[in-house]
Amino acid sequence: MRKVSFAANEYYHVYNRGVDKRSIFEDQKDLDRFLQSVKEFNSVEPIGSIFEHSFDKNKKVKKLVEIVCYCINPNHYHFVLKQLVENGISEFMKRLGGYTWYFNNRYRRSGALFQGRFKSSHINTNEYLLHVSAYVNLNNRFKGEPYRLSKSSLEEYLRKGNDGICNTSIVLEQFKDTKAYEKFATSSLKDILKRKELEKELEN
Repeated sequence: MRKVSFAANEYYHVYNRGVDKRSIFEDQKDLDRFLQSVKEFNSVEPIGSIFEHSFDKNKKVKKLVEIVCYCINPNHYHFVLKQLVENGISEFMKRLGGYTWYFNNRYRRSGALFQGRFKSSHINTNEYLLHVSAYVNLNNRFKGEPYRLSKSSLEEYLRKGNDGICNTSIVLEQFKDTKAYEKFATSSLKDILKRKELEKELEN
């Protein structure tokens, strides 16, 4: 039984990694396919073929979830999601799991690609939401330069207009401008890294 039960209009941090910490992308094509899945599978109505669905640009889609931010890394991913319909998050993640079929088919492998069921935590305050957004948006920069074969929604937050897959206004409307958010996110990242370093010292 899942410890976190998902409720409509609530926010959740959702994440998982490759089984045995293995890579979930071998090249840019894999990363692009995963991101396409994130976009196309966010639909209450079953879409059938992701290939066919991608051509129907004008179709109105009722979403399962609102994607607030994301970070896709070589061997793990993070999302901040707002559930819009009953079982929206579970259904979205179930469909996204179809990426395993694509990956196994392409590389002639079998078995699980991800480490069991996805993990999640309830984001129960606005302050927590803002800090988690910074953590996720900058997750691929924990070691300095972004990882190769990674993609985060940070660029959606820092550019004008919103033609990406995230609803950035949920967070950005709480800041004077994108520069103010960038400053907040960078400061939050520094605090997170300091905390991680302290945790390592306490373990020694």
